[in-house]
Formats: sequence, structure tokens, C-alpha cells
Amino acid sequence: MSNSRKLVGHLPAAGAIIVDEKNRVLLQLRTDNNKWCIPGGAIILGETTEEAAKREVFEETNLVVEELSLFNVYSGEEQHWIYPDGNEVYFISIVYITNRFNGTMKVDGIEGKELRFFAIDNLPQEITPSNKPILNDVKNRLVHIFQPKDKVYNLH
Repeated sequence: MSNSRKLVGHLPAAGAIIVDEKNRVLLQLRTDNNKWCIPGGAIILGETTEEAAKREVFEETNLVVEELSLFNVYSGEEQHWIYPDGNEVYFISIVYITNRFNGTMKVDGIEGKELRFFAIDNLPQEITPSNKPILNDVKNRLVHIFQPKDKVYNLH
């Protein structure tokens, strides 16, 4: 095992893209880097990815997710992260999406200091780097995800 393997590791993580009735995306302002990100975090041993995403959403936002759909899996250079204590990881991020949630939103005050829904075309400039590819994908795909199933398009 090389020395770099001791200092840099892979960290499985799960998160959720929470979309409200106005197709806005919930982001939290992190306390450690003062940047915005989706709710999420490390998967605990023995936990499923869905359980981890639901737990992280609840811990960070006080919202209860009713159902999740797999959005995408992210890994590689764009998922590199250095924690304030110097620990360095590459996330393997399993990201879900939902518009089915309930509860009263509340900041945890530990990992996040603000929660806010943003229009996908009006996201804040300061995004956590590992979330940039996720939010770019949301921007490109959101219009197609939660289309009303009973909407009829007149092509004439």
C-alpha cells in the first residue's frame, strides 16, 4: 500500500435532490466552506444508500423523504474533497431525486447554516465543487423529470 492510499481514501456518500412544487431545488449553505450543496453525506456501515440519503436529508433539513428515485452516481476527480481537518477523500456519490417530502424545514446548525429553495436557472455562485456536476445535470434534466403525466400537448 502506498503512502498516498493512507492519506487519501474513497468515501461512499448518498444525497438527495429535493424539488418543491415550483420545481426549485433545495440547497444548504455549509458551515465548513460557506458554499451551497444538496443535503447528503457519508453512508454508515450496514446502511443502504436509500437509508443514508433519507437519514442525511432528515439530519440536515428536518424533512422526511417519502420516496426516492435514483438520479445518478458521481465519482472521479470532480468528487475530490479536502475537509477542514486535512482529511482528503474522493466521494462516490449516489444521488437520488424526489418531490415527495414533508415536515418543517429546519437548519441543523452543525453542517449547515442556511436552507433555501433555488430556481435551477438562478443558483448561487458559491457551489461546493463536488456538487457542480450534480447541479449541472439537474439543470439539464429537471424539466423532463417531473412532467405532469396527464398533460396533453396540442401539436397543431
